[in-house]
Amino acid sequence: MIVVTGATGNVGRPLTRALAEAGQQVTAVSRHAAAVPDGVRHVAADLAGPTGLEPALAGAKALFLLLSGDLHAPGANPADIIGQAEAGGVRRVVLLSTQGVATRPFGGTRIAMRALEDVLRESGLEWAILRPGGFASNALWWAESIRAQGVVAAPFGDVGVPVIDPADIAEVAAACLLDDRYAGGVYELTGPEVITPRQQAQAIASALGSPVRFHDLTREEAKAAMAQSMPAELAEDTLTILGSPNPAELRISPDVRRVLGRAPRPFSEWATRNIAAFR
Repeated sequence: MIVVTGATGNVGRPLTRALAEAGQQVTAVSRHAAAVPDGVRHVAADLAGPTGLEPALAGAKALFLLLSGDLHAPGANPADIIGQAEAGGVRRVVLLSTQGVATRPFGGTRIAMRALEDVLRESGLEWAILRPGGFASNALWWAESIRAQGVVAAPFGDVGVPVIDPADIAEVAAACLLDDRYAGGVYELTGPEVITPRQQAQAIASALGSPVRFHDLTREEAKAAMAQSMPAELAEDTLTILGSPNPAELRISPDVRRVLGRAPRPFSEWATRNIAAFR
């Protein structure tokens, strides 16, 4: 049995599907009831609660750990989940971390994530750590304005980073969960090219077959919008990276190809595959 947390999200959903299609028994964990692929067990659980994942871990051999927003909040202790996994007989944990642990190691959220990485490394478990950069799926923040007005409103329109397709993260996670060759590895995951928000809007317009106008937001406007769906500190960190990526954040990592044997998918492919969200 493999337990997937965040199973209804942009990474967890394709990961759950890929594991099920590979013939694995899967327990999909999310905060609320959700539809899952046939044959997949679903458990509703609050990872920040006192029992956390314990109800889902019975009989599990591996765990994909994606931290919910609550587990980034002050006072949260996600290391408890590593202890629950070890006590429950789990043998391997694949942790979804962040590229910023290496590229900007001194922010509060990144210090906490690095501490969790260290707890996992020092546990008695097999482990792999995934460190993605920006997600292509962050473009879904624009879906409503594109549908209603044909507009993308974003900051730093001409500053790019190599965003990663969440489906690629999911495929790398599946490999790390199933293949012993990837145990003990830290994998930095990026897309194949640096792409700006303005270029992303153009790619969505091409997939739609209709124009999309780009509107530059100020940093303050963007932070106010982002803080509605994430902790303010995380929003501030994200904007700093988007506005002034350093050389390490602009680097195209070879790790997707190293694990999957192919190049990462470009943003245009993600846009085409998800174009229904923008119609």
